Amino acid sequence: MTEQRTAWFDTLTVRDVPLVGGKNASLGEMVRTLKDKGVRVPDGFATTAAAFREYVAANGLEAELRARIEALKSGKASLHETGESIRRLFLDSEFPDPIAEEIREAYRELSRRGEQREVGVAVRSSATAEDLPQASFAGQQETFLNVRGERALLDACRRCYASLFTDRAISYRETQGFDHLEVALSIGVQRMVRSDLAGSGVMFSIDTETGFRGVAVISAAWGLGETVVQGAVDPDKYLVFKPLLGDGRHTPIIEKTLGAKETKMVYATGGSTRTATVATTQKERQAFVLDEPEILELGRWAATIEDHYGRPMDMEWAKDGETGELYMVQARPETVQSSRQTSQFRTFRLKEKGMPILTGSAIGEAISAGPVCAIRSAADIDRFRDGAILVTGMTDPDWVPIMKRAAGIITDHGGTTSHAAIVSRELGVPAIVGTGHGTELLHDGQEITLSCAEGDQGVVYDGILSFEATEVDLSDLPETRTAMLVNIASPAAAFRWWRLPAKGVGLARMEFIINNLIKIHPMALIHPERVEDPAARREIRDLTRGWEDAKDYFVETLALGIAKLAAPYHPHPVIVRLSDFKTNEYAHLLGGAAFEPEEENPMLGWRGASRYYDERYRDGFALECRALKKVRERIGLTNVILMVPFCRTPEEADRVLAVMAENGLSRGENGLEIYMMCEIPANVFLAEEFAERFDGFSIGSNDLTQLVLGVDRDSGELAPLFDERNEAVKRAVREAIAKAHAAGIKIGICGQAPSNYPEFAAFLVEEGIDSISLNPDSFVATVRRVAEEEERLGAATAPRAGEAVR
Repeated sequence: MTEQRTAWFDTLTVRDVPLVGGKNASLGEMVRTLKDKGVRVPDGFATTAAAFREYVAANGLEAELRARIEALKSGKASLHETGESIRRLFLDSEFPDPIAEEIREAYRELSRRGEQREVGVAVRSSATAEDLPQASFAGQQETFLNVRGERALLDACRRCYASLFTDRAISYRETQGFDHLEVALSIGVQRMVRSDLAGSGVMFSIDTETGFRGVAVISAAWGLGETVVQGAVDPDKYLVFKPLLGDGRHTPIIEKTLGAKETKMVYATGGSTRTATVATTQKERQAFVLDEPEILELGRWAATIEDHYGRPMDMEWAKDGETGELYMVQARPETVQSSRQTSQFRTFRLKEKGMPILTGSAIGEAISAGPVCAIRSAADIDRFRDGAILVTGMTDPDWVPIMKRAAGIITDHGGTTSHAAIVSRELGVPAIVGTGHGTELLHDGQEITLSCAEGDQGVVYDGILSFEATEVDLSDLPETRTAMLVNIASPAAAFRWWRLPAKGVGLARMEFIINNLIKIHPMALIHPERVEDPAARREIRDLTRGWEDAKDYFVETLALGIAKLAAPYHPHPVIVRLSDFKTNEYAHLLGGAAFEPEEENPMLGWRGASRYYDERYRDGFALECRALKKVRERIGLTNVILMVPFCRTPEEADRVLAVMAENGLSRGENGLEIYMMCEIPANVFLAEEFAERFDGFSIGSNDLTQLVLGVDRDSGELAPLFDERNEAVKRAVREAIAKAHAAGIKIGICGQAPSNYPEFAAFLVEEGIDSISLNPDSFVATVRRVAEEEERLGAATAPRAGEAVR
């Protein structure tokens, strides 16, 4: 009985990998099982592994294939010679009539279903050892887009067969130990989605840099998706927080980054070329490819597909420009982050400062250093030097052999889902992609340090800098009665440290987002006419380009930054401190000089609570409130708690709370809790009065020490006197804890002291503090110290036999 040569997607399941390879089996699984859940997949069919073997047998290729592979293994032929000669064998062969006729008939049926005479199709390779969790390198075989007509289809199928023996595929199978003649190839023939008229991209159901499983990561560019996969464009990037997708009241998008998108791939017109790469318009570059409902729909699909397969997934999607509908066109298991242990990880830290040369998207979280090896063309790959840092425009699968030997990789183009990014993660090689002009600025032999340990943005430094790597093991970390939280400033840092078993964030600093992401003084957006510096006006105009109202730029950027910081710790509390810049720090923001007075001592000046109700800043504070309201009510992160810093008197607290309520942030409404920083001696002395106005306190030991001891915390001359362990400071802390508990509110600490001094952490435990918030790098050691102190106290107060337990 003749084996099956073709199979429609809707007849296939994941169990059919031996029949049609991982890619086509996955498409069939989605078509069969996820259609009813709203996931759209374009119709199509696959040729089977049996058809491939019949093609090989009918053309008498097996003996020739064995001879050429043996010649490679014995060193009689090079990889290039072997690949080229085998591909020629396939291209010079013909499809046996039975196979050709089945393919033609299936194509005719697909055209009928699409109500077209010759429907355009994507012709993709699906090897029977491809897209498996243990064997999934990007782009081993070829894909052909916009194929029309029976003759063109059979030619594309023949080329797919030949691509089973590209140099890179042969090399990969040798490395993985696969028998070349045991691997067969299935061809997927799928109706083209007219994404040339809209956009397309890649999506992961896990954060590809940190392994955080709570998000879907979407990359998007105009036109056909090959530009995103290849890394030829810098795409838009969106993050969707999956746990909140089920609540229709919320829009849990926590990042929207506009990509440059300078080119797009479209259908070619005339001649034999099927696609062409053209420049995008200025309007396309400044617009997001997807709107919010489309981002959410893809996010829901990512969650649905991941749930169905029971593991994180790597997917490709496309939007049809004719119908406006989204489609999934591929899904395969994610193989890098999902296979890593969450209890053990490594952190990297630069031990010295350097001169930044270049920035881009960080891939991985490591640091490496070495000489540059700049290679602009695949033709020059042979001159790569082992252990160098590869610098190039973009990579494709032909570059994999040297990427394995690189200490680091830097590309001009591509986003976090580009080929260079995907392969770098699989290889464990740190990379910085989408630098824009790395090949222009870096030259052969130049010594550089590549750091991906500073968040989303990777930085290239001049020279070889000293750095250290630390192994973190969470497998035996003890439980504590005291809630152990972390201090976080950067949204990227929140993702980087998500593995820590923290019970939330004790201090989320808004200033980092304003200073590093927004960069503009809020009042300069409200009163741009008051900004006199031409350079500042120009930078503000550049940053807010594309925003109809520049104030919305501030609100949106701040809201998304806070949301990204809060999401990894949901549903645990995330305490966001309202802005606490000093006047000299505010003045350094773009346009800030026009709105900030010069003060002799900004540390004790117009800062914290005193700004929020002041007419000079009240409108700027309203923008902060709008952003926080969006985080809680629109995005849905109701675990966000707000905290008022440097509140000097109860009367000032009343004024601040009233202004917050005017801006839609009323204490108790929609579960909103508002805390106060306990960092001024008056906060301790009048703790009972403050406790009537707030839901909790957080001790700021830095400012409290400064004000109790009268020591400027920034003074180098007085540094030996600045010590949180001083008895006066400890008495203030002890009194604050006692008064908070007497008033029935929570109290924690978010200052440096417990991070710096283990004995201070022990003191806090002894006093019964509710929570301790730590810098992430000191979290593990301090948790162990707190657990020891809790055990000691428990043993010391344990009742003797026969005594009642109090």
